[in-house]
Amino acid sequence: MEMKKITIQPVVEMERFDLRPLRKSDQGLIELYASDERVARMTTSIPHPVPPGMTEALIERALADVRFEDIWAMDGTKSGASEVMGLISLERMDREQTEVGYWVGPPYWNTGLASDAVQALVTANPLKNAAMFASVFQDNPASARVLTHCGFQYLGDAESYCVARDTTVPTWTYLRKL
Repeated sequence: MEMKKITIQPVVEMERFDLRPLRKSDQGLIELYASDERVARMTTSIPHPVPPGMTEALIERALADVRFEDIWAMDGTKSGASEVMGLISLERMDREQTEVGYWVGPPYWNTGLASDAVQALVTANPLKNAAMFASVFQDNPASARVLTHCGFQYLGDAESYCVARDTTVPTWTYLRKL
């Protein structure tokens, strides 16, 4: 996918938390949660253990004017929670489509945070997409429920490489037309 110059990434405000662009000060909390093997094993891209410099590089990519992915922190400071409870991203694809990806820090599991964050991006549609895709590992049914709860339709089975597991893992793929 071609990278485009994009300078504005909107804040998506919600009642109990905001989705906001990453800041350099987020590094410690991102690293804390991403270093949890249970988090890394449910993503395609987070290695376990997290190598030095990885989180810093992620933040630098997220802050770049030229990028192919927008990454938001799930920031709960307005309700007394953490500045970073998880991350959610939209990776640009062709034909006005994006792929949504997300993870939530273990202290915030089973709180509806992921569903609220995905729904907020669907509703705000900050990149003016025609559709959003998402894939989840088949051994992560909670993440699949997040997508179906937010109106994503099951498309089919596939597989993706998981860095933390160092193997290919079966996935379910979903689509949400906007």
